Amino acid sequence: MTTTAPATTICPRSDFDVYTDSALLDPWPGYRELRDAGPLVHLDRYGMFAATRYDTVSHVLRTPEVFPSGEGVMMNDEMNQVLRGNTLCSDGEAHDASRRVIARPLTPKALRPLHDEIRAEARGLVDRLTARGSFDAAGDLAHHLPVTIVSNLVGLPEEGRERMLVWASEMFNCFGPMNERTQRSLSVLGEMMEYATTQAVPGKLKPGSWAEAVHDAAARGEVDPGKCPVMMIDYMGPSLDTTIFAISSAVWLFAENPDQWDLVRENPSLVPSAINEVLRMEAPIQDFSRSVAVDHEIDGVLLPRGSRVIAFYGAGNRDERHYPDPDRFDVTRNPTDHLGFGAGPHACVGMNLARLEMRALFEALAEKVTRFEVQHSERALHNILRGFTRLDVTVH
Repeated sequence: MTTTAPATTICPRSDFDVYTDSALLDPWPGYRELRDAGPLVHLDRYGMFAATRYDTVSHVLRTPEVFPSGEGVMMNDEMNQVLRGNTLCSDGEAHDASRRVIARPLTPKALRPLHDEIRAEARGLVDRLTARGSFDAAGDLAHHLPVTIVSNLVGLPEEGRERMLVWASEMFNCFGPMNERTQRSLSVLGEMMEYATTQAVPGKLKPGSWAEAVHDAAARGEVDPGKCPVMMIDYMGPSLDTTIFAISSAVWLFAENPDQWDLVRENPSLVPSAINEVLRMEAPIQDFSRSVAVDHEIDGVLLPRGSRVIAFYGAGNRDERHYPDPDRFDVTRNPTDHLGFGAGPHACVGMNLARLEMRALFEALAEKVTRFEVQHSERALHNILRGFTRLDVTVH
């Protein structure tokens, strides 16, 4: 893909706005337009380059020496400054050190003792909801495990914890360009940072919790104690909304594709493959950005040092150059290389937990539900996240 030869292709330019309401609610036509235009497209409205093809997105995410995260991964300078130094916005040994601490309770081995608890909680929830016959798959179903299980494991003080869902959503909204949505969310981000600094501290955290372990690691010298507040954000945000949106998107996809739900019901071993396909089709996080550290060529297009490229995970996941018939939901596809969790050194640290929660829920649903029927839906209008704020379903 890349060479050291001089760039030979003029980068296509576009005035397409990927952050309008209509584009966010239905991004696929715009993504296709950008993919067809070239491996990189300059978005004139934002002064950044767009990477929308699978190979280009994957290359950006897997080449941190060219596309570092230390300058921030958001699409505005203010947020890049606020979160600089947390696990998401760091590189090299600083990133590795904080990631080791954050990831410790999230490895497959560390999560193994939680399997039975999560499965039991999922079964109980599914039993209650299916007995009702109808429910909100976003609020009643998708929120339950992340809120009840994860928030308890993180171990934040009860006071203010009920704001975690709001904080998580608004934090991600602030990742976008400095549009009206970002500006509205900045005040909520300040509230979140205040909580992380004054409440998520030793003496107020649940003993033995993930959050307390961060402070313990700092006390041992594994990470800079000054980074503890921004490291708390790694637990307070990504552990909630991304999984919630993935679960609601899965229900919606199964409602729209009942033949695929039949396949899962007939063969529950397809659940992991189905989860991968959900994450490919409806990536909960649609895009992050990277700065460009050195002049770099991709397929003949030169990215100049000091520029910024937005890696559109959702677009790469629908690239027909990589996935045949990419707009078809196929639970037998098992796209293990999807970009729904990102890729490279900054791949989602909580992916194992998200898979565990989703698998528990959909294995339980496969035993109880023959059909999902959507009665009413409301998509989140969000700069970065994709999913539903409401998804009323009837189950049979």
